[in-house]
Amino acid sequence: MYGFFTACFKIVMASLLAGAALHALNFSADDVLNNIGLTPDKAMDLLNKGWSWALPNIMLGSMVILPLWFIMALLRPPRARD
Repeated sequence: MYGFFTACFKIVMASLLAGAALHALNFSADDVLNNIGLTPDKAMDLLNKGWSWALPNIMLGSMVILPLWFIMALLRPPRARD
Protein backbone atom coordinates (compact mmCIF):
# COMPACT_ATOMS: atom_id res chain seq x y z
CA MET A 1 0.00 0.00 0.00
CA TYR A 2 2.94 2.28 0.71
CA GLY A 3 4.12 1.93 -2.90
CA PHE A 4 0.73 3.05 -4.21
CA PHE A 5 0.75 6.25 -2.17
CA THR A 6 4.35 6.93 -3.10
CA ALA A 7 3.50 6.59 -6.80
CA CYS A 8 0.47 8.88 -6.41
CA PHE A 9 2.59 11.47 -4.59
CA LYS A 10 5.23 11.35 -7.33
CA ILE A 11 2.60 11.84 -10.03
CA VAL A 12 1.10 14.80 -8.18
CA MET A 13 4.51 16.41 -7.66
CA ALA A 14 5.55 15.88 -11.30
CA SER A 15 2.25 17.36 -12.46
CA LEU A 16 2.70 20.34 -10.16
CA LEU A 17 6.22 20.99 -11.44
CA ALA A 18 5.17 20.62 -15.09
CA GLY A 19 2.21 22.94 -14.53
CA ALA A 20 4.41 25.54 -12.84
CA ALA A 21 6.91 25.36 -15.71
CA LEU A 22 4.19 25.74 -18.34
CA HIS A 23 2.68 28.64 -16.40
CA ALA A 24 6.09 30.32 -16.29
CA LEU A 25 6.24 29.97 -20.09
CA ASN A 26 2.79 31.61 -20.37
CA PHE A 27 0.91 28.46 -21.40
CA SER A 28 -2.58 27.75 -20.16
CA ALA A 29 -4.79 24.67 -20.25
CA ASP A 30 -6.94 26.35 -22.91
CA ASP A 31 -3.86 26.93 -25.10
CA VAL A 32 -2.77 23.31 -24.84
CA LEU A 33 -6.29 22.01 -25.56
CA ASN A 34 -6.68 24.35 -28.55
CA ASN A 35 -3.34 23.18 -29.96
CA ILE A 36 -4.57 19.58 -30.01
CA GLY A 37 -7.96 20.57 -31.40
CA LEU A 38 -10.11 20.36 -28.29
CA THR A 39 -12.13 22.86 -26.33
CA PRO A 40 -12.68 22.54 -22.57
CA ASP A 41 -16.35 21.72 -23.23
CA LYS A 42 -15.43 18.99 -25.72
CA ALA A 43 -12.86 17.53 -23.29
CA MET A 44 -15.46 17.41 -20.51
CA ASP A 45 -17.97 15.85 -22.91
CA LEU A 46 -15.45 13.13 -23.79
CA LEU A 47 -14.75 12.48 -20.10
CA ASN A 48 -18.49 12.22 -19.36
CA LYS A 49 -19.03 9.83 -22.27
CA GLY A 50 -16.11 7.69 -21.11
CA TRP A 51 -17.41 7.60 -17.56
CA SER A 52 -20.96 6.75 -18.66
CA TRP A 53 -19.54 3.87 -20.72
CA ALA A 54 -17.13 2.60 -18.05
CA LEU A 55 -19.37 2.68 -14.96
CA PRO A 56 -21.96 0.09 -16.14
CA ASN A 57 -19.16 -2.19 -17.37
CA ILE A 58 -17.34 -1.92 -14.04
CA MET A 59 -20.52 -2.77 -12.18
CA LEU A 60 -21.26 -5.73 -14.45
CA GLY A 61 -17.73 -7.07 -14.15
CA SER A 62 -17.71 -6.69 -10.39
CA MET A 63 -20.88 -8.81 -10.18
CA VAL A 64 -18.81 -11.70 -11.57
CA ILE A 65 -15.34 -11.00 -10.19
CA LEU A 66 -16.20 -10.24 -6.54
CA PRO A 67 -18.06 -13.52 -5.86
CA LEU A 68 -15.26 -15.49 -7.57
CA TRP A 69 -12.65 -13.67 -5.49
CA PHE A 70 -14.62 -14.34 -2.31
CA ILE A 71 -14.92 -18.07 -3.09
CA MET A 72 -11.20 -18.29 -3.86
CA ALA A 73 -10.40 -16.51 -0.59
CA LEU A 74 -12.54 -19.00 1.34
CA LEU A 75 -10.93 -22.01 -0.34
CA ARG A 76 -7.34 -20.78 0.10
CA PRO A 77 -5.40 -22.84 2.64
CA PRO A 78 -4.60 -21.07 5.90
CA ARG A 79 -1.22 -19.39 6.27
CA ALA A 80 1.35 -20.86 8.60
CA ARG A 81 2.15 -18.66 11.59
CA ASP A 82 5.64 -18.38 13.05
